[in-house]
Amino acid sequence: MSMHRGLLTGCLIATLAGSPLALAETTAQAMPEYMAMLGHAISVETVQGKGQVPALARYFADKMQAAGFAKADIVTLPVGHTEALVVRYRGSGKGKPFIVHGHMDVVAANAAGWADHAPFKLVKDGPYYYGRGVADMKDQTVALVATFMRLKREGYVPQRDILLTLTGDEETDEFTAEAVAKRYHDAEFALDADGSSGVYDANLKPVLFEVVAAEKGYADFLVTATSPGGHSSEPNPDNAIYKLSGAMQKIAAYHFPVKYNGITLASFKAMSAHLHGPLADALHRFAEHPGDRAAAAVISADPAYVGQIRTTCVATEFTSGHARNALPEQAAANVNCRIFPGVGVAEVQQQLQRAVADPAIKVTVQAPAPVLGPASYPVLPRVMAAVTHVVQQRFPGVQVIPTMIPASSDSRHFRNHGVPTWGVSPAYAKPGDVHAHGYNERILATELPASLDFWHALLPALAGPQ
Repeated sequence: MSMHRGLLTGCLIATLAGSPLALAETTAQAMPEYMAMLGHAISVETVQGKGQVPALARYFADKMQAAGFAKADIVTLPVGHTEALVVRYRGSGKGKPFIVHGHMDVVAANAAGWADHAPFKLVKDGPYYYGRGVADMKDQTVALVATFMRLKREGYVPQRDILLTLTGDEETDEFTAEAVAKRYHDAEFALDADGSSGVYDANLKPVLFEVVAAEKGYADFLVTATSPGGHSSEPNPDNAIYKLSGAMQKIAAYHFPVKYNGITLASFKAMSAHLHGPLADALHRFAEHPGDRAAAAVISADPAYVGQIRTTCVATEFTSGHARNALPEQAAANVNCRIFPGVGVAEVQQQLQRAVADPAIKVTVQAPAPVLGPASYPVLPRVMAAVTHVVQQRFPGVQVIPTMIPASSDSRHFRNHGVPTWGVSPAYAKPGDVHAHGYNERILATELPASLDFWHALLPALAGPQ
């Protein structure tokens, strides 16, 4: 949405409310405060083990209170070394509340691998801003905080309460997400700003906007081989490392059964119209005929799409032996699985055990216990309509589609507690361009003001005027 449309939205809110409100801030006026908060948020190293999430939560809480939120409506939920922050934007009491959600923690960053920028400093370089969390997802976390503050200062009163929930361990244990979802399960629905996003092509032309309606489950399995051990000068073919290596080769070659649902078929059909070559043809054919094995084979050969039609498992860690001059008594590998919705953990465990085809190799579920979530499909029509309207204010005609991500997020906890949840992130990017979780994480500078516009328009559209 353009700046003048942002101003128009605020004025419309004032008219509908029937009371004199302060003139709505334009996005240009809101940007300096937003950038200052984003810069501070990036500088706080909210990685596992440093205990900095509570400090960032207090920073946001103080900002909210200064903007006019009552102290009683700002709640922190400590969980171990981290915590969640919940802010209630009180409405006039008409209708059930809904949630907008984000997380404050980030993945650890190895500064030595970052090219020209320190990971915990927000830096503008060319068309991008760089910094750990700038795309996953402190850009949207700060945008939600800034939008709450902006609407409060404008005097906006929604019909229904809006809950802003920010968790502190999405990248690791997700204990805070479970605590929040359990406590606020009376919400009608939730929007997770850690969801998918708009898609640009290589020339920065908007292609699609994706609303996440489902995600893969996450589970870790320990694959273990044992052997008698002994002196390394007396080699024995019964070697745990060799046995485990063979098992890993079998798992690598194993293909889980093809799966699909209404979300994947709808997204494949839409994506096929914007791609070219064999993949586009395969997506179209699979969307029309999910039993097409040749199409499934083409899709499965693409790392970006295989997770859309299968459970996938991959070895991520390997440990073995106890001395350089001794035969190993044990070798073990962690196998990380992203599980298709509707498939159980026990079923995947059995499939891995069958793939290994060796009763001496043990496959066990690693702690913490996996949490799987159902799909939230179809998308509530008025939510899809509101998102589509706001998206198309910025990019007229861009198609908005439901999608399933091959990763997992806090959303599954809300879904498991009966709260339909959709991933909605307004920032557009070219595929593979943001480097989230990797070196030189970045976001296009154009997407920061666009995110403020998006939330400033969408929240009143869903919460309604007084």
